[in-house]
This record gives sequence, C-alpha cells and structure tokens, in this order.
Amino acid sequence: MSFEGSALVDWAAFAKARAELGADFVRILGYFREDGVKSVAAIEAGMRALNAAAIVIPAHTLKGEAGQFGATPLADLAEAIEVIARDCVEARETPEAAVEDVARLRPLFNETLALLEREAGPMAARRPATGFGRRPAGGTFGRS
Repeated sequence: MSFEGSALVDWAAFAKARAELGADFVRILGYFREDGVKSVAAIEAGMRALNAAAIVIPAHTLKGEAGQFGATPLADLAEAIEVIARDCVEARETPEAAVEDVARLRPLFNETLALLEREAGPMAARRPATGFGRRPAGGTFGRS
C-alpha cells in the first residue's frame, strides 16, 4: 500500500514535536531511525519464528515513537500488530493473523522515515515562513 506524503505524516504534530524538542529534534529523529530499524527487524523475526511475545515490545515501541513525530499511519499499523500479538500471547496462539500487517510494515516505515528526514533536513529548517515563491521580509536576495 502506498500513501501520499501528506497522508503519511500529520504535519501539525510534526511541527509541534519539532518546536518542543528544539535543537534536540534531529538527534531524536536519528534515534527514531535506529530504534525503528531494530523494531521492524524484531517484528519480522518474531513473525518468522511465529513468536507473538517477541513482537509485542518492538511493536509497542514503534507505535509510540511514530506517534511522537505525527506518523499516524505507521503508529496505527504498529498498534494493530501489537494488539494481535498481545491477543495471541494471551490465547497462547501463533501470530499468523498479523502476517499481512507485518508485510506492510517495512515499506511504510521506510517511506515515512524518508519524508520525516527530508522535512527535518537543513534546508527545511531555513525555509521562509512566508510560503513558496514569496519574497522574504527585509528586501530582495543579494541586495542591501
């Protein structure tokens, strides 16, 4: 499943996180990348081993971290996987019900992360608040 960039990230939540985290934002986004890669791999490994208990914590972690950055579809998918895994642990069943969701997880994570990192890049931080194609306040470029 492919999402358009605007549907993958709640940009208002992203902007709020960016404002709240300030100078630490890029560093914490880097942690999200590292933790997310590990969480996705652990979820996939748990699925391959049909071990629901191995899926719960990484899915929970991914859900929370994705939500922090406004990555709602990713957080929702991780939550769905977590709920299935928890139910399977309680029922002492294997997590086959999560196979389709787990198969969608890595592509969604990669696409979402690319959008977040692109928006967090140095050029994004320097964009004028006046909007695309508008002259910044204070005159024209290159003139005193």
